[in-house]
Amino acid sequence: MIRVLVCDDQVLVRTGLVTIIDAQPDLEVAGECGDGQAAVELARRLDPDVVVMDVRMPVLDGIAATRLLAGADVPRPVKVLVVTTFNLDQYVYEALRAGASGFLLKDAPPDRLLHGIRTVASGAALLDPEVTRELVGKFATRIRPVAPSAPGTRLTPRELEVLHLIADGLSNSEIAAELVLSPETVKTFVSRILTKLDLRDRVQAVVYAYRHGLVA
Repeated sequence: MIRVLVCDDQVLVRTGLVTIIDAQPDLEVAGECGDGQAAVELARRLDPDVVVMDVRMPVLDGIAATRLLAGADVPRPVKVLVVTTFNLDQYVYEALRAGASGFLLKDAPPDRLLHGIRTVASGAALLDPEVTRELVGKFATRIRPVAPSAPGTRLTPRELEVLHLIADGLSNSEIAAELVLSPETVKTFVSRILTKLDLRDRVQAVVYAYRHGLVA
């Protein structure tokens, strides 16, 4: 059972999220709240597997709350899935720096939300495909400084090809179909890419690709 904490200051939105999540046999709403400070307190008390976090909220916004729950200096980071809208793009990438594990748009269909929760809970990172191109490319320069070594020189041609597809927002199964490889082989390539480039997850891999000009 994946335990989820839902944090959104709009009661109607929060109620909808809670209803969708609780209807799943493998998901359970551990708690809900309407501001970032309450999210931090509840997460520390309830120890959920995933926090679904809005960005703009009273008392403490979602970015600051994410930093307190998933920042680099947090001993036991919590997995945070940020839900946002296109007109909040600048806040999304501050949340990325704060340690968020994934991003979804608020108008995403329920099945994508549920997939996102399960993906983040499994330890993988998630970027909504629409967010990937529209926003990561635009704000990549704010996220990660250019590495001193030449970009991508540590990767093989095939690894670079996989990195390009990750940056396009493709999942492992989609990359496997595109390159006619097994999902296991793609997973191995992704792991090698993250290790060679010293990246935490797929989110940082996307940012790296844009930041170093590996994706147009």
